[in-house]
Amino acid sequence: MELYSNYQGKRIQWDDHPQVIREAFETYLMDEMACKIRENNSFFLVNRTNKSPNTVNRFLSALKSFYKSLIQLKQYKYSNPLVNSQSILEEYTNQTTGARKGKLRMPTVAGTEDPIPHRRLTDSYFKLVNEEWRPEIIDDPHLPYRIYQAGKKVNWSLREVVIARMLFETGARASEVIKLTIGDYRTRKSFQEVNTFNKGSHGRRVKFLRFSKDTVKLLFRYINNERIILDSFNRNFEALPDNEPIFLTDSGTPHNYNAWYYHWNKAMNKCEIKLNPHKSRHWFVTTRVNEIYNTSKTKAEIEQRKSELIKYVRWSNSSTIEIYEHHFDEQKHRESHDRMLEHMKKNEKEYVEQNKRKRKGKSFLPSLETTKEFKIDDKIQEFLDGLE
Repeated sequence: MELYSNYQGKRIQWDDHPQVIREAFETYLMDEMACKIRENNSFFLVNRTNKSPNTVNRFLSALKSFYKSLIQLKQYKYSNPLVNSQSILEEYTNQTTGARKGKLRMPTVAGTEDPIPHRRLTDSYFKLVNEEWRPEIIDDPHLPYRIYQAGKKVNWSLREVVIARMLFETGARASEVIKLTIGDYRTRKSFQEVNTFNKGSHGRRVKFLRFSKDTVKLLFRYINNERIILDSFNRNFEALPDNEPIFLTDSGTPHNYNAWYYHWNKAMNKCEIKLNPHKSRHWFVTTRVNEIYNTSKTKAEIEQRKSELIKYVRWSNSSTIEIYEHHFDEQKHRESHDRMLEHMKKNEKEYVEQNKRKRKGKSFLPSLETTKEFKIDDKIQEFLDGLE
């Protein structure tokens, strides 16, 4: 803010007046976060666009908490610039004023006034109005291999390679892979599968992940070569107890998200790729839905395979898949529309050629030379001969 923001020709400081701070944040939301800002009485409505990051709400919450802390520490002498007390006061007034002039609103049970739709009061100066989460469609078929190559350039260890491959091949969240145990692998009948937890399952193993045979080979190479060096007892896969983590940090402790993300982020920065690791999950689902629609022969088969996918990824809301389906419906429309446009272009070309021939005085009736080649029925020929 101090480096890039100006207000009335002066650099903005973090401890400036709330109005000055708001000007800086408004500019940042529009220029850096590609948001649409609309003034509404005493506050601003913030609309995300397709170029806005998914973290706008967290950004605004963090700013609000930052100034709240400064005020409590008595380091900011004004009111919180991210809070609009007038807004919540107006909201309260609207919900307490009754239909009778100068009278308070009657209770709902009285049935004399229309009920007010429930709406959570907010005192935020910047109100995010389109924060409904939607899954992201990522259909770049080469994305995993771009990430693997990025890892090579920063010398990823076998541990990082295995985790990255599992993310793209299973559609799991990063933590669901990083915190796998030896027992999670042993309890599955298939050597290509592991059990893992799900968001909200509180560590209970409620789903499984499936990955390729090549990843299995790399996993065992990691456990019996790289990991064995980090293990305090130098145990291979057979000697490890079920409760031991599969992945260890370089210091021999259970691997964690922050330690892993350092290596992921290093590779992304090296190759100038902007990719949150969670997007590997979106890529997986997009790819699977595409495969379902391209290979299924009947509508019943499509529905069956969709149901299997929903169970596999453990969505709490099965309607999430409709977003991905909508993407492929649009893609089919694009393909069909392109064919129509090509046909229109062809017809236009034919029409232009016909007009050119008309302007040159050419007839569209067959020429005499062409007529001689026609095979005429004998009876018709006899009739024509009689007309001569």
